[in-house]
Amino acid sequence: MRPARAIVAAALLIAASPLLAGEIPQAERRSGYSFMTPDTQAIQNDDTANPGMLWVLDGEALWKQKTGAADKACADCHDDARTSMKGVAARYPAFDKDLGRPVNLAQRINLCRATHQQAPPLAYESREMLALSAFVAHQSRGTAIDGGSDPHLEPFVARGRELFMQRQGQLNLACANCHDDNWEKHLAGSAITQAQPTGYPLYRLEWQSLGSLQRRMRNCMIGVRAQAYDYGAPELVDLELYLMSRARGMGIETPAVRP
Repeated sequence: MRPARAIVAAALLIAASPLLAGEIPQAERRSGYSFMTPDTQAIQNDDTANPGMLWVLDGEALWKQKTGAADKACADCHDDARTSMKGVAARYPAFDKDLGRPVNLAQRINLCRATHQQAPPLAYESREMLALSAFVAHQSRGTAIDGGSDPHLEPFVARGRELFMQRQGQLNLACANCHDDNWEKHLAGSAITQAQPTGYPLYRLEWQSLGSLQRRMRNCMIGVRAQAYDYGAPELVDLELYLMSRARGMGIETPAVRP
């Protein structure tokens, strides 16, 4: 059986079963790292072997680089990222009072560029955006995730949860069908994890590149033959927020490595 057909066949078996397990109890929540082979874990553990660190290094250079009409660098406002950015990624997506809704880390970077640097926005999944996001998130490595704890975020967390539980696409699958009901099983030879977003942006061996959580979510939507939301869409940010709230208390791993 061809790999694509195997994935569809396995997905159809999952889709045919009802949601059984419900949300994963807090004590049983595990990072995707724990599902990886020892070889993949070793790549993530060694900063000299982890390819995601190339983006972190690029991000460090961009942090110090002046840009925009204001001719300012991130460091001009935030100084040493090792201090000023420690713990920041663990709180995103965060509520933006001016917009009246949450923004994720990439959106915050572009808001800062527009407001303080008078610079054009960086494109989603561009080398520069991934590098800056990875550099900022890397400063929180080991910090416990605190996503969704702001009371302003409660309705958005709820909307993200609804999306996680909602069946969609031609395969009629919800995120929860795989990641709540069937975690630790396998789909076409790959381990089904709990979808805990502890390491983004992360390096996927499949991609041969770094990628954001929104890229991964869009891949899953396309995989169940649903119409994927555009990058930065409120629905994706709400779903991202819900996933971060599920992972509350788990440590940031950026840049993680996955198959």
